[in-house]
Amino acid sequence: MKEWPVSSEHAKFHREAMVWDNHAGFEFDLKNDLNHIYRWRDSGVDYLSVNAAYDVKSWELTISALSGYRAFVESDPDRLMLVTTASDIDRARAGGQLAIGFDIEGMGALNEDVGMVALYYELGVRQMLIAYNLNNAAGGGCHDEDVGLTPFGRAVIGEMNRVGMVVDCSHSSYRSSMEAMEISSAPVMFSHSNSRHLHDHERNIKDDQILACGATGGVVGITGIGLFLDPDGESVDALVRHIRYTADLIGPDKVGIGLDYDISDDFLEDTVAANTHFWPESQYPSGMNIGFLAPEAFPKITETLLDCGFSHSETLGILGGNFYRLARDVWR
Repeated sequence: MKEWPVSSEHAKFHREAMVWDNHAGFEFDLKNDLNHIYRWRDSGVDYLSVNAAYDVKSWELTISALSGYRAFVESDPDRLMLVTTASDIDRARAGGQLAIGFDIEGMGALNEDVGMVALYYELGVRQMLIAYNLNNAAGGGCHDEDVGLTPFGRAVIGEMNRVGMVVDCSHSSYRSSMEAMEISSAPVMFSHSNSRHLHDHERNIKDDQILACGATGGVVGITGIGLFLDPDGESVDALVRHIRYTADLIGPDKVGIGLDYDISDDFLEDTVAANTHFWPESQYPSGMNIGFLAPEAFPKITETLLDCGFSHSETLGILGGNFYRLARDVWR
């Protein structure tokens, strides 16, 4: 059994909790060592949403990524399971498997075809955000002109509601996110976004965005990226500080975790260098240290949540129960 650097009491609690990482920001490349996925399982994580694509890359790569990830997961049924329903996650936990689903960062992956939503859903995609940093055919990104949803974007949200895919407002502009939360007939999420009140970065979200998400019955996932957490970088304490602030606004039953840990630093650096417009210098200074909390931080997150005053039931929700409830509410 894996040993973690926390007390035996906290380790027992962590093992018994459902732990859900709502977004792992992989930079897809067939040269990646996908065995890194086992690090989540070794850290007590029960469900992991793997990023299949984002607007920076061509929509065609989304299909390649889903094919590659699905083949990897299906090659090891003893330890991994592709899941499509919340009940599948229960079965994976009972069998000691890490449950895997997929997400897409930006509606550019649809190639301006609403029909692609149902196809991606069949391939295991359970959440999709509007736009990754820059505006696209569906709506606005957080580092671009603050535009609202286009007619195409509104149609996509309607189709996502129909098939059971969760509308994700992370990375998107203020107006697009607020409009999406207004028109969605199902609860929405911010899969991995932190408080702009605590740390003023354009990727973080304002209090009224947090409140609007909570009002839909949705969940805000706090991310472990240091650049969005604190001027001093990534730490469990900084992550829990954002969790506490968000929980105070909308309740601990509407907060979760989406670490956004990337296994592929070299590939990410190459992508950023070739697509600097997606990461403006004013927000991502040259030579910056982005900083990632790794999945190995999860047991310490559990310990810190309990030690700082969250109850057992609140901690269970934040670690995974809240996103699990959202999946049961929205997934078909």
